[in-house]
Amino acid sequence: MSRPAEAELIKAAIAASEMAYIPYSNYRVGAALLTLDGDVFTGCNVESASYTPTICAERTALVKAISEGKREFSAVAVVTRDGGSPCGVCRQLLYEFSPSMIVVMADLEGAVHQRATLADLLPFGFGPANLQD
Repeated sequence: MSRPAEAELIKAAIAASEMAYIPYSNYRVGAALLTLDGDVFTGCNVESASYTPTICAERTALVKAISEGKREFSAVAVVTRDGGSPCGVCRQLLYEFSPSMIVVMADLEGAVHQRATLADLLPFGFGPANLQD
């Protein structure tokens, strides 16, 4: 992915983070998921008072994309106040569709902290191939 394309993906993730519903953690997260055909789906984290139903930004973006028929992804930008990485649940769900996708971790000002493939973030990941005979 080119640096200008990466910058646009981060910009979309930052914009998505502004919609986060975070009354408990105050930890704003935005994600922008890029499909192989160039579409971008965004998401933010949405918290719940009972905690368990809380959904992360990455999964919000992925669910939006899947609900629109998209199944192949090349990259995701995740933004947080400190450039944090996707949680384990998000890594697992993203791995289901695109283990080789690039994960760009940036802060809310757009500074990139890390880049890695999803497979690097989830070594020995479990996916659909594990369930085949």
